[in-house]
Amino acid sequence: MDKKGSGMERRAFLKAAMASTVAAATMKPGRLSAGWFQADSLQVWSCGGLAEAMNPANRIYEQKTGIKIQYTGAFAAALGKSLQGSAVTDVFAGRVLKLAKSLKAAKKMLYFRPFCFTEYVLITPRGNPAGISSVEDLARPGLPVILPLGASPPGGDAVMGILKKAKIDQAVLKNAIRMETCVIKMMPAIIAGEGKASIVERRLTRMVRYEGKVDVIPIPETLFPPGPLTFTIGVMKYAKDRPLADDYVQFMCSDEAQAIFERQGFIPAASEKGRMLIEKLGVKDV
Repeated sequence: MDKKGSGMERRAFLKAAMASTVAAATMKPGRLSAGWFQADSLQVWSCGGLAEAMNPANRIYEQKTGIKIQYTGAFAAALGKSLQGSAVTDVFAGRVLKLAKSLKAAKKMLYFRPFCFTEYVLITPRGNPAGISSVEDLARPGLPVILPLGASPPGGDAVMGILKKAKIDQAVLKNAIRMETCVIKMMPAIIAGEGKASIVERRLTRMVRYEGKVDVIPIPETLFPPGPLTFTIGVMKYAKDRPLADDYVQFMCSDEAQAIFERQGFIPAASEKGRMLIEKLGVKDV
């Protein structure tokens, strides 16, 4: 074979080998380094409820890729309103399926994927001094409860929805010794025994400052209002580096990242229960 032919074959071989290397790396999100992307940073917004899990997951992605994650966590309603206006970000992880669908319909979001789900539980001071065993016990006459009914949507609305579905809302409201505007600030009052019970998302009980400081009692899923349960993650229209944004979303939906969300009290979309909720709640990008 002549040298020219040999050189052409070698170049073809090297090109194929490089393509295979890139393909193999992209199969596992977070395997590519900053040099593979145009941008060296990624702007990520999420509703504040995800922050406890997003922060450690972001650090892992940064360590794997060398990409700087510029993260902002705030109220989903406020961020959603900003994004429906003139605000831009690369990736958005939001609460409430309706928000993701509206951003997609407005052509602000390119696509979204199921991310994780939340669930609600009863909490009591350690030792459960009032002997609470079910949500119906909150209606027991004279039982002091503290409720986050003043919390911004969907926090307070979701708790009231549970009480209404259980048909105990009026009785429980009579027992409420305080209406809190912030679920996080409410937790110390339950820990200290000022209130004998409350309803919160399980994620609150996994926060470092509160973990192990309250007793946790399940609430039947049939009482959960469907709207607040779903979190999605999606790439926005103005993402500066689409391959980077795609890789980040893939990583956040990977088993490695989803395990972090499970530890923080969420139901991972990648889990068996998560897949069931995806079907039940219709969490699909259509």
